[in-house]
Amino acid sequence: MAAFGPDVLAAQLTALLPRFPRVAVAAALSGGGDSLALLAALAALRRRHRSLALRAIHVDHGLQETSRAWARQCRAHARGLQVPLIVRRVQVRCQKGESVEAAARAARYAAFAGLLRTDEALLTAHHLEDQAETVLLQMLRGAGIAGLAAMPARAPLGKGWLLRPLLEVPRSALRDYARERGWDWIEDPMNADLRFDRAYVRHELLAPLRVRWPAAARSLARTARHAGDARQLLADVAARDLLAAADGPDLAVPVLRRLADDRRRNALREWIVRQGSRVPDTRRLVEIAGPMLAARADALPQVTWDGGSVRRHGNRLVCEPQGAVGRANEVAAAHREQPAPGEWRWQETPVIWLPGARGRIGVQADTHGTLDLDLLPAALLVRWRLGGERLRPRRGGPSRSVKRLLQDARIAPWARAAVPLVYAGDRLVAVGDRWIDADYQTSAATRRRGRIMWQPSPRRARPGGADLLV
Repeated sequence: MAAFGPDVLAAQLTALLPRFPRVAVAAALSGGGDSLALLAALAALRRRHRSLALRAIHVDHGLQETSRAWARQCRAHARGLQVPLIVRRVQVRCQKGESVEAAARAARYAAFAGLLRTDEALLTAHHLEDQAETVLLQMLRGAGIAGLAAMPARAPLGKGWLLRPLLEVPRSALRDYARERGWDWIEDPMNADLRFDRAYVRHELLAPLRVRWPAAARSLARTARHAGDARQLLADVAARDLLAAADGPDLAVPVLRRLADDRRRNALREWIVRQGSRVPDTRRLVEIAGPMLAARADALPQVTWDGGSVRRHGNRLVCEPQGAVGRANEVAAAHREQPAPGEWRWQETPVIWLPGARGRIGVQADTHGTLDLDLLPAALLVRWRLGGERLRPRRGGPSRSVKRLLQDARIAPWARAAVPLVYAGDRLVAVGDRWIDADYQTSAATRRRGRIMWQPSPRRARPGGADLLV
């Protein structure tokens, strides 16, 4: 594919967007020659197809003193092509150990995701050499098949899609197309700064390779396509294994143990990504797939990395996105430090709010309830767990420790501190809304039935997951 133009772009979009040209697309416009060529070709396609909705988005990172001038130049280009343009300024904040390149990319795509409309496709001008550079970078980082697959041509983003329709188009073809139309484009000095990894790969690795092997970029891009095929096969295998091991959003340890080592690691990679976390490095992944699964059920091991955490809870694995574990622990610690609400006259105030963001608890009449309201004293107490609490959940059965009840109910250890205990004097009446002591349960002689109602706070110990009771 030596030349570039609207026909080439239309063929790629037809393959990537089944409803093309009856689609809405947004072009990522940096102001460079590649993105200008993409926008110009899209504008030409819009003139052919009135059903094609087109706009452009420019993200100003503020990393260069001339960034505002670049935004003005992008506005001029978009105006000349009669394409509406949105300019979004972002702040680039580098996390510890993160490069400016990576932080800028994260800020850019976060902005894109926030601006995309439902089912709208964001088009970027990543081309053949960009793909080849990405393969080299991933190889140098020791990436696996997923990394060697480099940039996919289509991926979900925000409410819509991210499309890279130019991965088989050489940079020279895009520049020629822009040059023929008299465009003046922006050259970002970061692209020539050898302090940055991609610039170093471009000028010091890929350029010399192409002197000896002129088709090096195309060969590396072909490697990415082969790796992409292999990645899809591995994803299909992982999907089947995860379906067998699924325990809600978590995974059943006994099922994982039955998998071969390589399939187990493959399934864990896919599961961690699905939970919204970054895949850990090889050492930590091996630790999760091996020692963590082999540990005793009551050991509660945990593996944490910059991007997430996996906990073992009984015979389940629980994955937490970055930051969620710390917040859950902070919530549990805050609960333990909160004072009890004191005396609760439930007939006068059927529902009370609990301190420490534990939500609210109440007693309510219920003809199907298992709580005998006539057995309750006028004043109840709500306390937090200290350890050693017991109650008899079944009439005629033995007393059980609250700790064991919570364990058997698979309530995570870091969530147990949030469960309120209802007392009548020194007698434990109920554990949240889950268990009522047999002495307070209904019988054939019961006249007034009711139940304990506990609604945890909307605050989440596991963002995007269940409330504190999980």
